[in-house]
Amino acid sequence: MTVPPQRLRIPFAKGDAIRFSSHLDLLRAWVRTLRRASVPLAYCQGFHPRPRVQLTAALPLGHTGLAELLDVWLERRIEIATLQPALAAALPAGLTVSGVAEVRLSEPALQTRVRAADYLVRVEWDEPRPAVEARITGLLGSEELLTQRRGKVLDLRPLIERLWVEQASTDDLMLGMRLAARPGGTGRPEVVLEALGMSEAFASYQRQRLVFSDD
Repeated sequence: MTVPPQRLRIPFAKGDAIRFSSHLDLLRAWVRTLRRASVPLAYCQGFHPRPRVQLTAALPLGHTGLAELLDVWLERRIEIATLQPALAAALPAGLTVSGVAEVRLSEPALQTRVRAADYLVRVEWDEPRPAVEARITGLLGSEELLTQRRGKVLDLRPLIERLWVEQASTDDLMLGMRLAARPGGTGRPEVVLEALGMSEAFASYQRQRLVFSDD
């Protein structure tokens, strides 16, 4: 197999305008954007060659993300300084790029290195802050938090690395969460809200950072 001469990493944000786009739809949007920007994409070998592009971690439907990452392999080298303005002109509404960097071709896939994610969750909730913090203390003090997902029983407790009140007002609550992402299970902020007894409240979810094993 021919080795592509260049691998680029593109940090980007996924905003409200496309928060209901699926992981596959987002990948397709990126391929269209790269083609419109005349990026010389490398292709996988096989019966149906596909562009070598790789998103780091799927965002659930309805979530936004501030620090998402895309890796792109190119069939020939390009000048990186010209790429960001070309992408900015081709991006659909809801996607913004914060930079472009070259990474080693031999670097492991980002998916294999993700160990957790930081979330900011806004909840319409009028309970006083001390009462919310008492809920959090009770949850974090639990030995296990069993929940069902896709027909399987999952213990949520080991997946909650951190949980705190970021901000609280009379009718608005901001929660910070660091949730593990492991082969055996990934923490979901919606499930954390359910465990806190807040599943009926309106909430919005933003992934603020991906945490890697070498961070």
